[in-house]
Amino acid sequence: MSGGEVAGLLVAVFWAILVSFLAVVLVRLAQTLRAATELVTGVTERAVPLLGEASATVRSAQTQLEKVDAIATDVQEVTANASALSSTVSTAFGGPLVKVAAFGYGVRRALRGRAAQDTGGRTSRRTTVLPGRTVPPPRRGRRWRGGKD
Repeated sequence: MSGGEVAGLLVAVFWAILVSFLAVVLVRLAQTLRAATELVTGVTERAVPLLGEASATVRSAQTQLEKVDAIATDVQEVTANASALSSTVSTAFGGPLVKVAAFGYGVRRALRGRAAQDTGGRTSRRTTVLPGRTVPPPRRGRRWRGGKD
């Protein structure tokens, strides 16, 4: 065998090994693509019903939100009506009640002043007597407001 024939034989052997290697790679690539296709098909089969359920859930949520919006609108109207009623009642009864209270206070003060004239200018202050102690009457005027001035 000549050198050219040996070289041709070596090239043919390497070429056969290369083709075999490429054939194995292509077979594995085909298996991988087949598995990926099956996976995508399975995901699609499961995803379509899930998307349908999600769509139904979104529609239901939209319906509920519309109901809540209607309720909120009604509550807003009721609040406005209650505010109007409150101001009407305050206007209608507030002034006369203040006048009646002022009249009652004036009558009480006049009667107290008259009682003071009958007793010689002294008003009676009630004191509570406990055995061994005398407790003065409650103070009149500003009340203690828990630290607020």
